[in-house]
Amino acid sequence: MQVRAFFPGVTQWVEEPAGGRDRGPAGLARAWVEVLVRPRRFFESGVAPGDQAPGLVFAAGVVLIEEAIRLSVVPGAVPTVAGQPLISRALVLALAVVLIAPLTLHLVAAIQTLLLIPLVADRAGISETVQVIAYASAPCVLAGPPIPLLRLACGLYGAALLAIGLAVVHDTSLPRAAVLGAIPAAIVFGYGFRGFRAAAELLGGAGASVALIGT
Repeated sequence: MQVRAFFPGVTQWVEEPAGGRDRGPAGLARAWVEVLVRPRRFFESGVAPGDQAPGLVFAAGVVLIEEAIRLSVVPGAVPTVAGQPLISRALVLALAVVLIAPLTLHLVAAIQTLLLIPLVADRAGISETVQVIAYASAPCVLAGPPIPLLRLACGLYGAALLAIGLAVVHDTSLPRAAVLGAIPAAIVFGYGFRGFRAAAELLGGAGASVALIGT
């Protein structure tokens, strides 16, 4: 069995994980479609103990596409360094994909595990939690354009996928999973993928419209 360690003892490739998952771009694309369309089935068969690396690659791919679009279409999203806008954009994108995304994923997984410990006795391990959070980010590949309604929809869909994944993988009820996953969902989808900002923009726009109607 071939094993490639990204972080020894924490993140590893498993050649044939339980349930089996295809590697490579085709496998990632298939996982993206399946988690969006058949999330319960996906989390039942697509999450394996000790097999974090595909999930990390999946999350990195989501962030790569989302941030590449955002940095390209949102004016002023990247401060220009030394008069080199392309290099500045590439540096910010690399930082988001290589450093911020994996660190945030593991931090949120640790928080999620602490929230699960007192209330879910027969829970799975932190490795599976990392994978659930990673795959729940699937809708946010579309969250790059500065369209508040689209960003909010992506965040809400991601939060729903997180609740479903937690319920399936940690063998608990969906309402309990939704409550226990609320803080991680707020961190990832509310702040990370700017769902809260989108909601504020929509509410601000609605308030302005009401004010105009009343004048």
